[in-house]
Amino acid sequence: MSNEQKQRIQVPDALREVLLEFSIAYLLEQPGDVVDFAVEYFTKLQETRRQSAFNRDNDRGSVDDSVMSQEDDDEPVVPRFSNRRKSVFAEAYDPENDADDDEGATAVFPKSDEQRSRLIESVKNVLLFRSLEKEQMNQVLDAMFERRVSPGENIIRQGDDGDNFYVIESGVYKVIVNDNHVHTYTNSGIFGELALLYNMPRAATIQAESEGLLWAMDRQTFRRILLKSAFKKRKMYESLLDSVPMLKTLQSYERMNLADALVTKRFNTNDRIIKQGDVADGMYFIEEGTVVIKMDQDGSEIEISKLGKGAYFGELALVTHRPRAASVYAASDDVKVAFLETDAFQRILGFLKDVLKTRVGEYERQLMQLARQTL
Repeated sequence: MSNEQKQRIQVPDALREVLLEFSIAYLLEQPGDVVDFAVEYFTKLQETRRQSAFNRDNDRGSVDDSVMSQEDDDEPVVPRFSNRRKSVFAEAYDPENDADDDEGATAVFPKSDEQRSRLIESVKNVLLFRSLEKEQMNQVLDAMFERRVSPGENIIRQGDDGDNFYVIESGVYKVIVNDNHVHTYTNSGIFGELALLYNMPRAATIQAESEGLLWAMDRQTFRRILLKSAFKKRKMYESLLDSVPMLKTLQSYERMNLADALVTKRFNTNDRIIKQGDVADGMYFIEEGTVVIKMDQDGSEIEISKLGKGAYFGELALVTHRPRAASVYAASDDVKVAFLETDAFQRILGFLKDVLKTRVGEYERQLMQLARQTL
């Protein structure tokens, strides 16, 4: 391998995301055999993505190959450790048995308003935090502490046990694997999370090339907040999804995948959730509260129907690939919905399109009835 090739070695964002999703699934399930679990996990993931690609092919006449693999044959694989030593955090963490009232569980580091504002800006695009609710995100902000670094300083060393997870606020950092410079972070990025999710030593050395500022979170807090929140979210959403008749045909594994892909959103009375005419960005499942569906008729909005807990909406535009056919508003305070974005819908629920299309006819009948009433 030439020096030029070595310099190009880097961990693609797609690989990082897949590994994180698999790691969280494994740590939540705690299966007896990691290899068997991995085979089942990635086989089903591949089958789901192939089905999604097939559905898109039927709908639009083309398949987006980017959902399958982003591997580059020209990029060498980063070597693994030949001698893996036991990590100091080999103790199992069971989110189900971690009491909510464990006051000593989460560290809190006081911050000025200026520091907190900078931290919020640094973590706003972190994939790991995207599904956290406001209370959990505040726990993350409280638990992170500031670390300033100097040029040449090693923040983590390849082969060491994982202690902290890091978010970059500023600075330039080299990623070094087996003495090869494989990647560079510049003023943004995260590192150190894989060693904390997996029971494994650090896979690389991270060295500061300039003065910089990092935000760190210790191992136990990282695992407790992220894994426990993922566990509680999955259980809550599985209960919700069990009440949706359309989803009764889902296998347990598919229902878990769907639960993991949902993101909670909250609305108050008269807040608009969906706007008629907009491009569809996802569908919604109602967790709490009531919503009202309205359609614009001759410049004024007319109520079509109301939906409550366990109902879903917004799926028709995803099935028909047309703009939103109606607007949806919160009809009560503290309406709580679970949002499934378009890509996740295609990946997980694409095979249910025929079932969903039956609702197109139902809505058309409602519109015809409404038209007769207004004549």
